[in-house]
Amino acid sequence: MNDKQQQINVKDVTGPVRSHRPTDDGHIYVRAQTGKWQKLRKYLGWILMSMFILGPWMTWNGRQALLFDVVQQRFQIFSTTIWPQDFTLLALVIMISAVALFFVTTFLGRVWCGYVCPQTVWTFIFIWFEEKFEGSANKRRQLDKSAWDFNKIWRKSAKHIAWLAVSLLTGFTFIAYFVPVKELALELLTFSSSFWVGFWVLFFAFCTYGNAGWMRTIMCTHICPYSRFQSAMFDKDTFTVSYDVERGESRGPRPRKADPKELGLGDCIDCNLCVQVCPAGIDIRDGLQYECINCGACVDACDQTMDRMGYERGLISYTTEHKLRHGVSHVARPKLIGYGIVMTVMTAVFIYMASSIMPMGIEILRDRNQLYRETSEGLIENTYTMKIRNKTLDTEIYRLAVEGIDDVTWIGPQEVEVRGGEIISLPISLSTDPYLLSSPVSDVTFVLTHTGLYESDSKATLRHKSKFFSSIN
Repeated sequence: MNDKQQQINVKDVTGPVRSHRPTDDGHIYVRAQTGKWQKLRKYLGWILMSMFILGPWMTWNGRQALLFDVVQQRFQIFSTTIWPQDFTLLALVIMISAVALFFVTTFLGRVWCGYVCPQTVWTFIFIWFEEKFEGSANKRRQLDKSAWDFNKIWRKSAKHIAWLAVSLLTGFTFIAYFVPVKELALELLTFSSSFWVGFWVLFFAFCTYGNAGWMRTIMCTHICPYSRFQSAMFDKDTFTVSYDVERGESRGPRPRKADPKELGLGDCIDCNLCVQVCPAGIDIRDGLQYECINCGACVDACDQTMDRMGYERGLISYTTEHKLRHGVSHVARPKLIGYGIVMTVMTAVFIYMASSIMPMGIEILRDRNQLYRETSEGLIENTYTMKIRNKTLDTEIYRLAVEGIDDVTWIGPQEVEVRGGEIISLPISLSTDPYLLSSPVSDVTFVLTHTGLYESDSKATLRHKSKFFSSIN
């Protein structure tokens, strides 16, 4: 191959732009920004944060409504108790969440990262405390460069104390989803918790402090894999935060009342606010970059600048590549429809499986020593071990019966009480006259009835098939 054959044609779609990154020794001083997208992000963040904190404290029928008890191997979600045999539901939830993320990303880009990702929510909370104690971005920059005096010490100390308080609250709340919250709070307050419980609270507190306080966008750009493979889900109809190069270039400052066309300029006045408000420290005018989290801060900053200049909004906006090229965006496209169909089908399967969870379980084990026994009265007797699981957290009473053989005698209790979450093993026997049997192997069905439910309830009765052996040739 010659050099000309090895060349790859690269198309410049950004225009003559130059980067501006507001970093000092790698630190990004994020400028505060208001606007409709920042209000939406802030409200969503506080709603999600409140739900996270209040979640372990919610009760249902006198118990913690959300408790993922690993020790007892059960997940309590309001009135539903999920046991290990039902964990396929959790796997299905994870798969649905993944497909939903693909669907949203294909349609709206990285809005998950910009609005509801825990890393983003906690980072902006930490930045809020930073602004309250240390001031605006310029004041924070000046404070970091100043000597260590009383003013700097108390401001830095107050900020880190607030960060640590939020981190400890986060660690405590997260573990409270796995350990009963009231028990956890009492043990921590009295310093009587086990080593591992205390360790995990401090571990997640440390992770929160490090991620939201120090690492911030490093987590997004270097550790989180989503920023790397997200581009595989983008297409020319994906809504992303984009800069209109055709309208904005050439950029440059100008008097407010000047006509940019007479000056040979575009609408971008090169105020650099879009860069100063970016939590990732990128210049959106350089084109789409994997660091961008679609938070819309630059959109709000640019729209406000356009308002002050008397220009039309939308120089930076949530738009698609097709729209930027004056084309038509297509919402209903094969990839998006495919993700939607898969997500809908999986959600329907999950709803069906979740609604079909039985509040009890039954397992029948035959006697391994002998298939059958002939009694002194000439009857054929089969012995079984019935295992009954109460999958609720309340003590329940169950009735036992058998179907499939006429005139069968049940030897053993036919009504049992099982405490919440327990499994009992019940030895029972069935006997019948061999002359009433037409085959050496007969099908029998054991019936378990929940006395606390109406008989018409589909979850009131559980059946389990087995075999009855005899000496008939």
